[in-house]
Amino acid sequence: MTLREQQEIFAKNLPRLIDRIFAEPGHTCTLGEVLRPEWVAQAYAKQGKGIANSLHCLKMAADINLFINGNLVTGVEGHRQFGEFWKSLHPLNRWGGDFKGKTAGDANHYSMEWQGRK
Repeated sequence: MTLREQQEIFAKNLPRLIDRIFAEPGHTCTLGEVLRPEWVAQAYAKQGKGIANSLHCLKMAADINLFINGNLVTGVEGHRQFGEFWKSLHPLNRWGGDFKGKTAGDANHYSMEWQGRK
């Protein structure tokens, strides 16, 4: 599969995730970062806040700001049902709540694996 074909799958599945969030009573969301310039990814990596070869740079990751009854949800458990739903949409979909290491607990991160990057 080419990068473009995979980007299309990601773009098709992202609104499905957003619709699923809005279908839950009291739940809303906004989009955080979707496209990250490479220079920003490099800067974040130097600060220990991400990786230099971020999938955001390839348009294959989105940060979803989840709200329940108007309150921002930052923890893994609040995102879990949506992370599980996201992963069910495609075998290459990944959720930051499953991550280990320096990106552990990145609950609002939803991506599609590309060449081993999550």
